[in-house]
Amino acid sequence: MTVFSAPNTGAAALHAATSGLHRRDWIAGLEKGLGLMECFGEENSRLSVTQVAQLAGLARTAARRYLLTLVHLGYMATDGKLYWLTPRVLRLSQAYLSSSRLARIAQPFLQRLAQGVGEGVYLSVMEGDSIVYIARQGSSSDGGRLQQIGYMLGTLVPAHITAAGMIFLAMRPEGIEPWLDRTELKTLTIHSVTDKTILRQRLIDVRLQGWAVSEQQIELLYRGVAVPVRDARGNLVAALSITLHMGKETADDSVKRLLNVMTDTAASMRNLL
Repeated sequence: MTVFSAPNTGAAALHAATSGLHRRDWIAGLEKGLGLMECFGEENSRLSVTQVAQLAGLARTAARRYLLTLVHLGYMATDGKLYWLTPRVLRLSQAYLSSSRLARIAQPFLQRLAQGVGEGVYLSVMEGDSIVYIARQGSSSDGGRLQQIGYMLGTLVPAHITAAGMIFLAMRPEGIEPWLDRTELKTLTIHSVTDKTILRQRLIDVRLQGWAVSEQQIELLYRGVAVPVRDARGNLVAALSITLHMGKETADDSVKRLLNVMTDTAASMRNLL
């Protein structure tokens, strides 16, 4: 499940202003071009110039020039009316995945953990209000479930519907209220949590206990358990999670079986980060 949203160019400019980037070094055209590509996703696989202009907040003529440039560079294709992304854009994500020090360090730990517990194991980081999976490892005994549930590397998922995402949300330095105020909780399954009061309490519990459990929020009959991964300075840099079929095991039983080995794995990774 890959979730995209229209780019917020104002937020990008604000980030540049507050991150020490001088105005003369800010390339607005690059920002707009990348933002334009982010307009495309599962629900917007093919768009017209007018639709792209509306989503990207650009004039139609400007949107057309950006689209034609991206077509020329091979990142997009067109039939003269609609535009869509080409596989070339995967080079950008692949470059990150292959160069990520965090993913490289984590992979041996994920492999040992997956074989030890017999479940699919993931490492994710926060991107906006979503998490993105940057490493994963199946086990010889998970029956192919890693493939069935669709968590591919690079997949973006709204944070609040995953155990890993709840870790990031619960431990935000600014607290959870700003995120709750701006977020609409949508129904994805019959078990989706759409009551902000309930979700607020769950996130408070996650912050206090230091781990998270999410059940049937994306896929029916699947449960996620997650713990934070911190670097040597104590900064939250990733979430380590296991996704498993609920079967006859209760949530408490899953936590008892997995939590200690997951926290030990995260602690071991910390020594190298």
